[in-house]
Amino acid sequence: MSTITKKDLVDRIAESTNTKQELVKPVIHPFFDEIISEFAKSNCLEFRDFGVLESRKCAPRTAHNPKTLKRIEVPAKRVMRFKAGRLIKQKLNSCKARW
Repeated sequence: MSTITKKDLVDRIAESTNTKQELVKPVIHPFFDEIISEFAKSNCLEFRDFGVLESRKCAPRTAHNPKTLKRIEVPAKRVMRFKAGRLIKQKLNSCKARW
């Protein structure tokens, strides 16, 4: 498994659309900025056949430090959740596992 960066995405999109990177960057960066701003507003993002991105609130809980076994209080927080859509599920299940 490898890590794909925003620059890698820009390069791939520019190559696959025969477009210059300088034209792709101004589209990709605002796209990610909009996703972040929608999460800040607690909105859900749904991309048909791709998946749903949503933020959920986790309740406060008591945890423990595994080294000291001391109990600590973990405050409530919001986490991001992704639910895969139809196309991703099909692609994942059609590929052979690589691990």
